[in-house]
Amino acid sequence: MTTRMASQHRWIYIGAIVVLVGMVVVGLLTFSQQHATNEAYRKADELISKLQSNGYPTPDRSQIARTLGTDGGAVCADPGSALNRALQRVQLSNGAGGPGQRPVIANARTVEAGAIVLSVYCPDRLDDYQDTIEDYKTDDTVKN
Repeated sequence: MTTRMASQHRWIYIGAIVVLVGMVVVGLLTFSQQHATNEAYRKADELISKLQSNGYPTPDRSQIARTLGTDGGAVCADPGSALNRALQRVQLSNGAGGPGQRPVIANARTVEAGAIVLSVYCPDRLDDYQDTIEDYKTDDTVKN
């Protein structure tokens, strides 16, 4: 009779162990996600501080944290690559589409803001970006 009861309790013990291991896994995943969120907000605060000190308007803190995360996302993927240079030059145009699209003299502050973002999220890639923007013709073209 006692061996039958022990085999019936074995499933209770196994079930309790499975539930305990599941709770540990969920706890570890939750901790790492919270840690990443805190790091993203810390970097967003640093970026906001640098942008404000240089006189730039700043987006919402949570928007920056969601967009750039902890590693800068697409901004830091490869800022000096040929594709990213081409995309940036397209963005520094007159805004027309097709044959009417022409390059413009970009506002220097716009190009410099990209360097501030890189200095916070991927300072190791800042030199590549600086080399890329050296070729751009910039001036004070936007009135505040």
